[in-house]
Amino acid sequence: MDFFDFITQEELDELPDDPQAAFLRFAQLAQRRLREVRGRLNLDDGGDWDLLNEARHGFMNVMLAVAKRFEIEPFSSMDVPPISSFDDRDHKQFKADLDHYIAQVAIGNSIRGRRDSVFLSDSAKDRIRTYLRALRSEIEKADLGEAKRSALLDKLKKFEDELEKRRLTLLELTRIIIAVAAVPGAVWASIDLTMKLVGNVMQVVGEARAVEESERSPISHEPLKALSPPRKDVVRGRASEGLIDDDIPF
Repeated sequence: MDFFDFITQEELDELPDDPQAAFLRFAQLAQRRLREVRGRLNLDDGGDWDLLNEARHGFMNVMLAVAKRFEIEPFSSMDVPPISSFDDRDHKQFKADLDHYIAQVAIGNSIRGRRDSVFLSDSAKDRIRTYLRALRSEIEKADLGEAKRSALLDKLKKFEDELEKRRLTLLELTRIIIAVAAVPGAVWASIDLTMKLVGNVMQVVGEARAVEESERSPISHEPLKALSPPRKDVVRGRASEGLIDDDIPF
């Protein structure tokens, strides 16, 4: 399998900016495509076994190349085995090592996600929706060009969609605040009302955040553990000591 058998150009363009998150997303897509290929093959046929082995080798080859581009250890330091000696055991070991890494990244992302988001009760969400409806009305009345108005309404819609999730991502709150604040005061029908509505949204979120912080167990300020390899000999042909970057967050 070639590179674009594992990911489309559109999916490639939409990979996250964060290297770890991008590697994780690429791995998810590539593993799905590999499973799809396996599902189409008749493994009772020796020829299909050869095709599967080639696909698995292609998967490892591509994943290590992506790891090098994103500087993801320990995979960026691994060598791709010659296809002539690559077999089912090599694939299973690589898959196990990759799953070990993905598990650490996924847990780390979950921890960071909770830190960068807040749980909102249904009543808090209803209050925010009321303010957003009024803010939408002010945006529609503002003396904006259609392009700017549309862009601002799109950001507001994304924020409204975020309210449907269990936890509100604080980044979405920041985006809508910055977008509204960047509009010159003279174009608003009522700048005082607009800023008050934004302030009300911030207050509701702030109150929810304060409650959550008060109920949360004290968080250690020590840095999160660095990612670790599944085994000390995980890197082919090299000692694994010193390969894990201590600056990489867990």
